[in-house]
Amino acid sequence: MTERYYRTCSLCEAMCGLTIDVEGNQVKKISGDAADPLSRGYLCIKGEALADLQSDPNRLRRPVRKRGNDWEEISWDQALDEVGQHLLRIQSQHGRDAIASYLGNPTVHNNGTMLTITSLLKSLRSRNRYSATSLDQLPHHFVGYSLFGHQLLLPIPDIDRTHYLLILGGNPIVSRGSIMSAPDVTQRLKAIRERGGKIVLLDPRRTETAAVADEHFYIRPGTDAAFLLGLLHIVFRDKLQNPGQLAAYIDGLEVVQHEVEKVELAAIAALTGISETTMERITHEFTSAQSAVCYGRFGASTQDFGGLTQWLLTVLNIVTGNLDRPGGAMFTTPAVDTLKYYGRGGFARWRSRVRGLPEFGGELPTCGLADEILTPGPGQVRALLTVAGNPVLSSPNGTKLEEALSQLEFMVSIDLFINETTRLAHIILPPTAPLEHEHYDLAFHTLAIRNTAKFSPAVFSPPPDARHDWQILRALEERLNPSKSVWRWLKSQFMSLATPERIIDLGLRFGPYHLSLKTLRENPHGIDLGPLKPRLPQRLYHKNKRIQLAPAPLVEDLRRLHRKLGSRSTVPTDDTTYDLQLIGRRQVRSNNSWMGHIPRLTKGKSTCTVLINTEDAKQRGIQTGQSVRVTSRVGSIVLPAVVVDSIMPGVVSIPHGFGHHRAGVKLVFDERTVGVSANDLTDDTLFDRLLGTAVLNGVPVRIESELPAPCRARS
Repeated sequence: MTERYYRTCSLCEAMCGLTIDVEGNQVKKISGDAADPLSRGYLCIKGEALADLQSDPNRLRRPVRKRGNDWEEISWDQALDEVGQHLLRIQSQHGRDAIASYLGNPTVHNNGTMLTITSLLKSLRSRNRYSATSLDQLPHHFVGYSLFGHQLLLPIPDIDRTHYLLILGGNPIVSRGSIMSAPDVTQRLKAIRERGGKIVLLDPRRTETAAVADEHFYIRPGTDAAFLLGLLHIVFRDKLQNPGQLAAYIDGLEVVQHEVEKVELAAIAALTGISETTMERITHEFTSAQSAVCYGRFGASTQDFGGLTQWLLTVLNIVTGNLDRPGGAMFTTPAVDTLKYYGRGGFARWRSRVRGLPEFGGELPTCGLADEILTPGPGQVRALLTVAGNPVLSSPNGTKLEEALSQLEFMVSIDLFINETTRLAHIILPPTAPLEHEHYDLAFHTLAIRNTAKFSPAVFSPPPDARHDWQILRALEERLNPSKSVWRWLKSQFMSLATPERIIDLGLRFGPYHLSLKTLRENPHGIDLGPLKPRLPQRLYHKNKRIQLAPAPLVEDLRRLHRKLGSRSTVPTDDTTYDLQLIGRRQVRSNNSWMGHIPRLTKGKSTCTVLINTEDAKQRGIQTGQSVRVTSRVGSIVLPAVVVDSIMPGVVSIPHGFGHHRAGVKLVFDERTVGVSANDLTDDTLFDRLLGTAVLNGVPVRIESELPAPCRARS
């Protein structure tokens, strides 16, 4: 008999609603849920891949321990006891900072992990905390913390009502709207044009999103902040500023105006490749539109001036009156208000031991992790806990990090697979699969383009000897706090009752809509809570309920950009042997650095290719299908070239998440899907000097023909 379940996809930020048909213990079909109020029946291929993940023979079901070059299964109690003993021993011998932790992106897609990981990290008492945040969206959080008072208070583009969308370094057609959870984003973008609006995209590549935009302009990698500085200069020069009701609670507007008036548009045009005339036209269109919003994402964040870019685009939205208004950048009203339960943030309260990189929100930049392991001395990292992370493929200079991880005294990973990172662990603790536990999107309801709420019960009962993520994390915490005090016993008893479901229920009841899990269970498709609404100034977390438009660290970093503009240099490095700039490339079938072996996501020809402009290829004698060698300061990889006109001269593009050739990986890959890792080229010494965010776009490289034999490839 077929049973039907309704669920939210937990593989990316879009939160697509799923209809899952099950027979026995097998998924028979996954399709879009037409009654889901957010996704309205839309579903991408990743959602269907949940069926492959559930039945994946590569997935670990029990704890495993390294034995020579192989692995052996051990019991949960033995595994957890050994992990606890090793971590306590290392901290006893070398200090609490001798243990580091790394959290991957999937942690925020799992409510059980989100609700328990903080407590475990507090038990470790280590300042060496790292995550994918500093490889992805750290600038967003820094701007939220600095301007609005909370690292999770992020303005979201109200694309369902905007009339002018300006996109920098984002490809929402492929990402489904990163930090803008927007399923069926293609139709939503087309609707902007259908209602008489306009979409303008700036990107070094003519992306999939460019196909639905009215205009696309090539911009040199790493120069988005300069472009935005030019727009703001024009706003103030032509007296186009109009913050509207925001003016009553803004501090620092005069400081911003003084700084942007200094620049010369000619210098910005020379640096960015965007003409003064184009900048002036875009500015006047933006300020005269019925509503407008500027949105920048991964490409805008992971560059030398990533923090400045996110700040300046937020300033643009504010000074033109497009913050906290329909069709502009707005704040969500989630049913569970996560801002109440997570820290507001903090900046540079301590710095990393080796390179002096600043802390933000309790974490250090991941680009410095390898040095903390490899550099001897007091405070050296000697053990590592990874949770749902694959930093060997996700971090800059992955080869160096791989070397570092192999030298650790002890490493434990909470993960479903023996992948490029976890193969270096001593013990792996596998949690249940996504369809084996309940789901509620604590993170992405806070980042969605519409307020909705939906609870997804488990589709399958986990095996009797399986553990959920939160159960593993709490069991580790108990072993890191072996005290038998009455307080510890009372806390243990309380935590045994505080399951994720009960915590979410309390969050719903005390949230703005006073819902409950019972209500959500009675509405399995989810509940529509309406469009985004104005929330300021009440939503601000600064004590004076004012927007701090000109925080000192950002103003100081703006002067660094002024100096770059003054030099009029358009090249990222003085080393002329690296005459091209490498950028990333997101793909619909890719799920970052995991699930690269899932059959449903790997059909067709290889997509691990390097895109190169026609003129650049001609100068180097490169043709489509040739194997070429791409080299940076830190490494070299060989992969097929695809010659295109859809990327600007001087720029090449390689997708992220490949490189599955490393020895010891216990996953079965088709030869077409192995590929090479772009992060074997990215440089761990290149980072945003303000925040420490890794520079993953605009990396200096050179390219040369390696082999003449053509091979099948696609862009």
